[in-house]
Amino acid sequence: MAYTVAKLAKISGVSVRTLHWYDEVGLLKPAYHGANGYRFYEEEQLLILQQILFFRELGFELKQIEKILRRSDFDQMKALSSHRQVLQKDVERKGNLIQTIDRTIAHLKGQKKMKDQEFYHGFITKEKQAEYEQYLVNRLGEKAMDPIEVSKAKMKNWSKEDWEKFSQEWDSICKDLSSLRDRSFSADSKEVQKVIQKHYEWLPWTGASCTKEAYTGLGQVYVEFEWKKAFAPYDSNHPRLAQFMAEAMKIFADRQLA
Repeated sequence: MAYTVAKLAKISGVSVRTLHWYDEVGLLKPAYHGANGYRFYEEEQLLILQQILFFRELGFELKQIEKILRRSDFDQMKALSSHRQVLQKDVERKGNLIQTIDRTIAHLKGQKKMKDQEFYHGFITKEKQAEYEQYLVNRLGEKAMDPIEVSKAKMKNWSKEDWEKFSQEWDSICKDLSSLRDRSFSADSKEVQKVIQKHYEWLPWTGASCTKEAYTGLGQVYVEFEWKKAFAPYDSNHPRLAQFMAEAMKIFADRQLA
């Protein structure tokens, strides 16, 4: 069955103007044009549009989506499975946070006293790390799997204290970079590169699995999706801090990694 652009806009919720734009930039081409010049879409295009909407929901920019969809190794079934895993983890995390809200309300009302650790149920770094890992695969492709597996092996038996130390080290890295940027140190300065060296060593997947491409790619990911929010506590202009860090990571990768 073929769908006109107006029909596709109605069933998908995407405006006609946006569909026209997707066609112009080559993101979503119609299956064919009618004799009257109208665009017509078939099931293949409907599924591509679905992928576009999934990636947009997960925070990807259009240029990133276009690159992903055009990759020779792009697999629609794998992509759908990946989307499901990410969304399921988000559902579970939000469910945990709702439980924490309900328990806290009951605690404040004097109905049921909470245990200390229950105050922080749902705010688990390990869960967020898993979401970040999946995003990294989506962003960089299958080549990101090796470092992720190295990370999982190292982090598998981490204790709460290990995770707290991991978080504290990230906190220190961001504060140091923010301070250096505010004092106008350049990304290639020895002071900034010393902090980047610390960051490189902080990553669980450094070593043989940490290639120049992977480390540079991680820097780019820092300025995308919700990673950029992670810099908010350290710098009122945190998008600039994320960009500064990505630039410094690329310089480090070019100099130090094969």
